[in-house]
Amino acid sequence: MKKTALLLGASGLTGSLLLELLLSDSDYAKIKLFSRKSSGITHPKIEEHVIDLLHLENHSADFTGDVVFCCIGTTKAKTPNETEYRAIDYGIPVAAAQLAKLNNIPTFIAISALGATTNSPVFYNRIKGEMEQSIIAFGIPRTYLLEPSLISGDRKEVRIGETMAIYLMKIINPLLFGTLKKYRSIAPQHIAKAMWYLSKNEYPKTIIPSDVIFSLSQLV
Repeated sequence: MKKTALLLGASGLTGSLLLELLLSDSDYAKIKLFSRKSSGITHPKIEEHVIDLLHLENHSADFTGDVVFCCIGTTKAKTPNETEYRAIDYGIPVAAAQLAKLNNIPTFIAISALGATTNSPVFYNRIKGEMEQSIIAFGIPRTYLLEPSLISGDRKEVRIGETMAIYLMKIINPLLFGTLKKYRSIAPQHIAKAMWYLSKNEYPKTIIPSDVIFSLSQLV
């Protein structure tokens, strides 16, 4: 039976690559996009819902399908206010998971971050940790939370600090072996491929660290 995918964050670096994979996958008949602005992409598989993502709960009737992909996330530079930051990085993924549970969607796959933990002194990591904890609590049968390290790749907006970090990691990456491999920077296409793989295959763990993300992407 053909599947329906729900994708949040299709305009982002990873989300746009994931959308390409889903559009080329014959197993998916429909891809529902939920975003604050139109993707500008016309395709017979796409059903686009341009909405206020901060009020996703108002769109329960449309939030139906087989798998949810959540690629939502912001940055301190774009969202310096911590309340607004939490509303996006915690509020949207958790609301999506809640609707997935309500509408019996069996698979939920979201991007978190390396170092996510509820007791982190770092605000960003703490929010991601709280997000993970809340999503897991819904008990969706196939829940996968990906924890990538620094994501490399060309972004639409210029992030000077992040660009420098990505350049530095290219030098450091070959030096990171064994348990340190998860700290290597990772390309967005590897994250997208891993999410796609997890939507079609069983995996024994819920939390997927960065080095495992890369390994799964090689199976596609």
